[in-house]
Amino acid sequence: MEFKDKQSIYLQIADYICEQLLLGKWPPGERIPSVRDLASTLEVNPNTVMRTYEYLQGNNIIYNKRGVGYFTDEQTNTRILESRKERFLESELPEFFRTLYLLNISIEELQKRYKTFIEKAHPATL
Repeated sequence: MEFKDKQSIYLQIADYICEQLLLGKWPPGERIPSVRDLASTLEVNPNTVMRTYEYLQGNNIIYNKRGVGYFTDEQTNTRILESRKERFLESELPEFFRTLYLLNISIEELQKRYKTFIEKAHPATL
């Protein structure tokens, strides 16, 4: 995983975990990788992954079965979608609209490109 400078690593890992869940790589109701396993995979300190898991647990994305590990439930993806949608609409969309306006990109052009993107997109490549 390539980390960016603009956001805390634990939040980038949280986004990565949410993407894995949305893509179905870690199905609802199943155990997600342990702190140590994920830290090893991502080549980060286990304390960073622990902070990520605590953050996700605080946001009701995952839950802890003491002595067993961290799990998701049937509503996890719904909560992720709601949270990410709200974050996008509140912080990213206004900047996106500003860029469209400054570059004089029409909604029609955007729709055409979005349609092409969806036709070519495969969940594994997102």
